[in-house]
Amino acid sequence: MTVKERDIMGGLAKGLRVIEAFSAERPRLSIAEAAEAADLDRATARRCLLTLSELGYAAYDGKFFTVTPRVLRLGTGCLATMPLPRIVQPTLDRLSEEIGQSTSVSILDEGEIVYVARAAQSRVMSIALMPGSRLPAYCTSMGRVLLAALAPEEARKVLEASPRPARTERTVTDIEALMAELATVRTQGFATIDQEVEIGLRSIALPLRNIRGKTIAALNVGLAVTAEPLSDVAARTLPALKAVQSELSDMLV
Repeated sequence: MTVKERDIMGGLAKGLRVIEAFSAERPRLSIAEAAEAADLDRATARRCLLTLSELGYAAYDGKFFTVTPRVLRLGTGCLATMPLPRIVQPTLDRLSEEIGQSTSVSILDEGEIVYVARAAQSRVMSIALMPGSRLPAYCTSMGRVLLAALAPEEARKVLEASPRPARTERTVTDIEALMAELATVRTQGFATIDQEVEIGLRSIALPLRNIRGKTIAALNVGLAVTAEPLSDVAARTLPALKAVQSELSDMLV
């Protein structure tokens, strides 16, 4: 269906861009910061922020705006109607108990991954992750698994259109290096990350495919860094992940 430009509500589109400007890295925004992040002029950003504040979706302390729990209503309805979280959560809980590590399932949304299910053990990352949380795809194990499932030219477009800051000194940001990483993921069937998202964090991920063999999500385990080589950790952890991968493939459509 082709939507005509006159049928698009410009005000709603701008308001959604302002909401999306808030993130774990940017939980508090001034009008100027919101305008820059949403690529809007300051007057428009101000009206959007004040409207969100008036409707209870944002709080304002006179200088900075923060989103309130009310904004979760916008995503909760989507997650509640998605069958994926309901299907994978029990299996995820069991896997997490079995290996004693936090496990997650996410989907790809342009250049980011969106967590749809999580079973947490000890906290490894400095930020709390939960369904609805987002992280960049280029430097996360689940992100690379999901990008590797795309055609190479499509994956390249996503990477080129996405900001790729070096989150640590280990983060791979170069396009060609990332494309080589994705080729490796396609060959070996899983992705490993060693402190590219955050110092002290490793992760291992593999694709979740439906009964037709299409990758629809990614499964991962997050691990604290130890003296054990990551290759040994992966060899020890992958059998449990692959068992879940196989189990879920018969349940996903």
